Amino acid sequence: MRLIGHWLLTLCLLSPAAANAAVQADGESVVRHAHYDFFSVGDAALPRARHTELLLALMGGGGRLDAAFRALGNAAGHGHIVILRAVSDDSFDPDDGDYGRSFVTDWGPVRSARTIVFHDRQAAYDPEVLATLRAADGIFLAGGDQANYVRYWKGTPVQELLNAHVRAHRPIGGSSAGLAILGNYSYTSLDGGSLESRIALSDPYGPAVTLDTDFLHVPGLEGVITDTHFSARSRLGRLITFVARLDATFPAARVCGLGVDEASALLVDERGIGRLAEGSAGSAWLVTVGKRGQVAAGRPLAVDAVSVERLDAGSRIDVRQRQVTAPAERRLEAVHDGHVAAGSASEAMFRRESVPADED
Repeated sequence: MRLIGHWLLTLCLLSPAAANAAVQADGESVVRHAHYDFFSVGDAALPRARHTELLLALMGGGGRLDAAFRALGNAAGHGHIVILRAVSDDSFDPDDGDYGRSFVTDWGPVRSARTIVFHDRQAAYDPEVLATLRAADGIFLAGGDQANYVRYWKGTPVQELLNAHVRAHRPIGGSSAGLAILGNYSYTSLDGGSLESRIALSDPYGPAVTLDTDFLHVPGLEGVITDTHFSARSRLGRLITFVARLDATFPAARVCGLGVDEASALLVDERGIGRLAEGSAGSAWLVTVGKRGQVAAGRPLAVDAVSVERLDAGSRIDVRQRQVTAPAERRLEAVHDGHVAAGSASEAMFRRESVPADED
């Protein structure tokens, strides 16, 4: 009854454009709005968590990892979780990636989980959307297309609330496209494509290398750019390109790249110390650039010293200090004329073609 009461209150608060609303047999409330869809499970009327902790759940995409979602629910004090998606049409199926129900039944339990699916930028100014974000004890950014996140949220109250959320020591996580925007710098995919390493290496300032430097500001990820589906889609080359270009622009920032493999998650606590979530199928990667060669528009990348460190279950990373303890692998690479130097141990990761696909 309390859930139904909250749903009715929510419906009353919405604008008249929210014409389609229902409570399903399984207790989930659904509101179809002109600019967004709203799904709610659990009891949103309960008080919020008494205590939360800053935790960054950096998920590479390509499958769910229960341990990472449980860590997010725990850091949120088993309070209220908000899941954000952004699509350009009404194609979202809540049964396809029903994170909300899993948070309530398996990954918490949490008091409530509410999913907001943005259809356009106007939704980022809706009072109900903003009130829901303000009440979040934890936030999860789902996969999809990070270009929509940037288009719909940058310069809006949603961007402000996401940054305020982490400043208040509340946890946030992202998978695939959701991870792509969590760093201090982000690859936006605003050209509509999914950038391959060979294209990035051929011209670090090419039209497909779309980077944003002022979107989210998450404590612990200062000077960091993230990348996703890392090994499966051969993204080491493009991450080196991102880091080299950003390092040339912001030399004082000590720019680094964090790559996360599919079905894997790097959990970073409030001290900036990260470890792979239990059950991760792959690795996390720290990429830093030492001695730069040629980082110029219209010219292939040339970098004389690139540090690549791979984390496995026994490794730890201090993101703020750019230090990895007990790395599974550590190597120094070089890029000449847009290609990895001959004989390098990671040559295959540079030369193998990426799989064109959505960021999710």
